[in-house]
Amino acid sequence: MTDQAARTPSSAERVLIFDTTLRDGEQCPGATMTLEEKLAVAEMLDAMGVDIIEAGFPIASNGDFEAVAEIARRSKSAVIAGLARAIPADIARAGEAVRFARRGRIHTFVSTSPIHLAHQMRKTEDEVLEIVLKTVAQARDLVEDVEWSAMDATRTPIDYLCRCVEAAIRAGATTINLPDTVGYATPDEYRAMFRAVRERVPNSDKAVFSVHCHNDLGLAVANSLAGIEGGARQIECTINGIGERAGNAALEEIVMAIKTRADVLPYATGIDTTQLVRASKLVAGATHFPVQYNKAIVGRNAFAHESGIHQDGMLKNQTTYEIMTPESVGVHKTSLVMGKHSGRAAFRSKLDDMGYRLSDNQFQDAFERFKALADRKKHVYDEDIEALVDENLATAHDRIKLVSLTVVAGTRGPQRATMKLDIEGRTVTEEVDGNGPVDAVFNAIQALVPHEAALELYDVHAVTGGSDAQAEVSVRLRQDDRIVTARGADPDTLVASAKAYLAALNKLMAGASRLHAQHAAAE
Repeated sequence: MTDQAARTPSSAERVLIFDTTLRDGEQCPGATMTLEEKLAVAEMLDAMGVDIIEAGFPIASNGDFEAVAEIARRSKSAVIAGLARAIPADIARAGEAVRFARRGRIHTFVSTSPIHLAHQMRKTEDEVLEIVLKTVAQARDLVEDVEWSAMDATRTPIDYLCRCVEAAIRAGATTINLPDTVGYATPDEYRAMFRAVRERVPNSDKAVFSVHCHNDLGLAVANSLAGIEGGARQIECTINGIGERAGNAALEEIVMAIKTRADVLPYATGIDTTQLVRASKLVAGATHFPVQYNKAIVGRNAFAHESGIHQDGMLKNQTTYEIMTPESVGVHKTSLVMGKHSGRAAFRSKLDDMGYRLSDNQFQDAFERFKALADRKKHVYDEDIEALVDENLATAHDRIKLVSLTVVAGTRGPQRATMKLDIEGRTVTEEVDGNGPVDAVFNAIQALVPHEAALELYDVHAVTGGSDAQAEVSVRLRQDDRIVTARGADPDTLVASAKAYLAALNKLMAGASRLHAQHAAAE
């Protein structure tokens, strides 16, 4: 039990946190994670007290299956769920993946709204009811913990929705999820739907009801809390709110809303809130999706005050403009703690304090990068170490690595980049001109690694303050229907740019290799 849970009043009702960062969150275009990144995120979620981790969609690919199975093997406390369509092969595959968990769950879903039945399912209401009964029963034969979701529940007629829920519970579902799949509902509507279903379905007391809200109208968190008021006791959400289209309800916002407004939200979660910022940074690093500065709870400006009136109030009494403390979500003031004279023991202790758990090989690589950074940068901040370690984890198995880069730039062109790469153990060098230094760097990569990917995003920001701050560069590439995003950090902005582009290119190549292997296996 976490300290927060121990402090929760006995009158507060327990709400389960179901995290779908590794499944729904990864469906965000460009947010694909490697196996190592998924394992690191899953370990973080388990450690911070998430009740259920939806680890992936096992039938989607061999990579997804292996990720779910490995997360299941390593889980210590959380229930591990695998998603499955209402198709026998999907359910069997999900059951096979989660059987390694101490506690496994199959999460199966089917559309119920008229628009989905007519245009996607092409089934009648009675046919879908029969599918619900058969597939939920199949899942229940494999595991004791079965969740059933009515896709597009908020646009489903209430009478038919109740029939489906009753059938799912009768077939063995232990959790009923009624998602706002397209982010269309308002809080009053969503609250009323849960109340109606729970009142009208005779066996509703035999299942836990769950909310799952998308943020298309910016109402995902508000709708989730309204669903809890309507009787749901599980919230499906993601770190940083990542997910399809406009994203999902943000875990950190839901948890802190419940904790901060206990006067009107008499509920409790098992989340250790002091790990929220670390989780946010880990997911941002793994997905290469930066967190907006003014993001609630975990954004860089969440606890920043610039207005003179606000600053005056804060100096007199912190509660004048802060409804929660930075420390309660894991925010600590930037501190000068490491330098070029710091040794292995101090570096490992710092990583432990920051929530990193690295293998011996990962630690050695990170330490060598840290010493190289400390030689170039007078002061090494926590943010520098985070950028360094996150990049280290993300690029550990890259096939293409930057060896060296020299760029000639200035007011008189042409700008020229000389780049040396290690491509699967083979060293290659190229010198290329460009319309500016960044263009020259990217042209050099194109010359050394010919590809057809288009650059969709190039973004630069400083990791810390100061003229010697590390630059962190984000790059997004698109090739055909695949989109990948990656980041690179270095005191030299052009080196960071090259690292980010190469990291994205490595992701594209790894994805292409997986697809080729799957097609070969299928043949």
